[in-house]
Amino acid sequence: MRKLLAAAAFAALPFAVPAAQAQDTGADGASIETAAATAAPARTAPDGTRAFGIEPYIGIMGGYERFDRQSNAGIPIPANGKAYDGALVQGVAGINIPLGPVFVGAEGNVAKGVKGDIDWEYGAAGRFGLRAGESGMIYGKVGYQWVNFDALGNNSRDYHAMTYGAGVEVGPKDIGLGGVTGNGGVRLRMEINTFNNAKSFRPMAGVIAHF
Repeated sequence: MRKLLAAAAFAALPFAVPAAQAQDTGADGASIETAAATAAPARTAPDGTRAFGIEPYIGIMGGYERFDRQSNAGIPIPANGKAYDGALVQGVAGINIPLGPVFVGAEGNVAKGVKGDIDWEYGAAGRFGLRAGESGMIYGKVGYQWVNFDALGNNSRDYHAMTYGAGVEVGPKDIGLGGVTGNGGVRLRMEINTFNNAKSFRPMAGVIAHF
């Protein structure tokens, strides 16, 4: 009887060893997969912001706007023949929705005239474009804008029309400042806008902080 049990155990040995090896391999494979998943970095843009998701931002910009001397969204023609113009300081806030190599978004703005004929401006626009370079963006925008003029008196009404624009944003790595700002999501923006079918010229530049 003992010889019979020994023979049975010896016969089962070739099958038990591969099974044990398979069990060990499975455990090691699971460990390797877990380690790989833990080590894999989250998908981000080069400046540290997310490659997909929702990206809120705020910014401060400065610039200048000059309006056409012709009839423009009901704005009175200047009696002195000069165009309405002035320097602006503008705050912006919005969201980007990164979609891999492209993005869409929406933005609101409020601007105060600091010199010249313009008192206040405010509006909103949609943005869309390409993500470019290390952490940059090339975009177009379409929206609606309201403007009020100091030159027309304290009780001047707000004039409003469609607005169109285009611009670029560049991250710190694009301009050699990666070591200064790190991955804080700071970008420099330069854009140009127009009011009511190219009836104004409005270049702006500033700093945008993404979160």
